[in-house]
Amino acid sequence: MTSDRGVASLIVAVGIASAFHVGKLPPAIPVLAQDLGVTLVQGGFLLAVIQLAGMLLGAVAGMLADRLGPRRVMLAGLGLLAVGSAAGAAAVAPAMLLLTRGLEGLGFLLAVLPAPGLLRRQLHTPAVLNKALGFWGAYMPIGAATTLLVGPLAYGSLGWRTTWLGLAGLTLLCAWAVWRWVPPDPRVASGQPAGPGMLARLRDTLTHPGPWWVALAFLMYSGQWLAVVGFLPTIYTAAGWSPAVVGVLSALAAGVNLTGNIAAGRLLASGVRPLTLLWWGYGTMAAGAVLTFNGLGGATVQYLAVLAFSAVGGLIPGTLFTLAVRLAPGAHTVSTTVGWVQQLSSLGQFTGPPLVAWLAARAGGWHLTWTVNVACCVVGVGLAVALQRRTARLSH
Repeated sequence: MTSDRGVASLIVAVGIASAFHVGKLPPAIPVLAQDLGVTLVQGGFLLAVIQLAGMLLGAVAGMLADRLGPRRVMLAGLGLLAVGSAAGAAAVAPAMLLLTRGLEGLGFLLAVLPAPGLLRRQLHTPAVLNKALGFWGAYMPIGAATTLLVGPLAYGSLGWRTTWLGLAGLTLLCAWAVWRWVPPDPRVASGQPAGPGMLARLRDTLTHPGPWWVALAFLMYSGQWLAVVGFLPTIYTAAGWSPAVVGVLSALAAGVNLTGNIAAGRLLASGVRPLTLLWWGYGTMAAGAVLTFNGLGGATVQYLAVLAFSAVGGLIPGTLFTLAVRLAPGAHTVSTTVGWVQQLSSLGQFTGPPLVAWLAARAGGWHLTWTVNVACCVVGVGLAVALQRRTARLSH
């Protein structure tokens, strides 16, 4: 695997394998409720706690990747992710599971955060890079869809503990592939100076408005997407649907998100404005959430609304990953900028599921949760306008 595109494909594959550890939990919540007594609100925190490291340390991890080299940081993250998954398989209480999910969260952050910087290093043509970043934006829905589909079957036949051990082994295999085929970080191989210090990189990032707008826009997207897709297995299981049907429907709802991510990369490469894609994404998510949770239409209409929510909503991360690379203050702050974006994205994913679970528990159902989605989308549209003005200013 010596070509730049081959290495880029491996980087995307690493992201997908890392996302397995996020997506493995939603189909496991009903199983964990029986095995460990996990409640609905505890399930919300289990969905969210993997984002705790990103919420607290995203920018710091980005600075480490810029300073030490993205390949090194990715390898460390994959190792921690494997250890966390194996330790989680041995948990005997919800509190222990929360701790191991926190460790997985740190590993997940370090594994995926350096990827956009590595892609930028490997791919030098802007159009090719835009398309690759669109594919990168799909790593989460692909990983989540795969585990949502396969998870119920694996948990039924192997048990959740054995399945999580298997995912730990797969993650170690990914680490070996990165070590074997991703070129070493240039300054590590040649002994070049490490460049500006970590505080200088952070100052450069946080004193420019672009990284802030991208990060806040990602926050408005990430929490609501994980809350809706993450609780689908719980909602459908409570409605009495079989595990096989629940797995297929949940996997499809997560998987169609990749269509928006990939389309965003191609549309941006062809000259479509980021504002247009972001408006379509947020607008469709708002409308889809209202149709899904407000009891409008039958079950078929509501499920089609979920698909639209996820598919067209995928335009948002596909666009924002490209803008994060484009609006970084310089080449020396790409990973720091992506880290800051990841930090606020993780904040959304940490607060979104527990907030929605709390609202559903207080309301006695899911019929008011759409209000959270609409509020996020209104703010997101405003941020999209700010981002369009920023990119227009830079292009002149």
